[in-house]
Amino acid sequence: MPFQLSAKSRERLAGVHPDLRRVVERAIELTTVDFVVTQGNRTQAEQDALYAQGRTKPGPKVTWTLNSRHVGGFAVDLAPWREGGIDWDDNGKRGLWPRIAEAMNAAAAELKVPITWGGKWTKTPDRPHFELPADRYPG
Repeated sequence: MPFQLSAKSRERLAGVHPDLRRVVERAIELTTVDFVVTQGNRTQAEQDALYAQGRTKPGPKVTWTLNSRHVGGFAVDLAPWREGGIDWDDNGKRGLWPRIAEAMNAAAAELKVPITWGGKWTKTPDRPHFELPADRYPG
């Protein structure tokens, strides 16, 4: 049985670039792992507040940049949904995020929309993160 985006995930896609939204909507139909959208479009003020976390405000660091592709709707964060909740305890290469990335990459190829998966970044991998490349989709 194919998965479907929840109402909350669809809400979180508001303001996301239509090409990326189409990729996410197709990927949920292709995936072998159910997933949810945890973040979509952010304002610069929201990004600034996230960046302050763990630096000048309490909490763990959750972002490494002030210039996120989320600002303007060029990125989404996705997370595996299992047994009624987000499964943050993923174990890398054999875990669930690579399977979500496979569905996202297949959907992107089918729709001819280039995407980048943050899980492949070498310096600071960001497995939930998928974005449209800035050279094709300037902000």
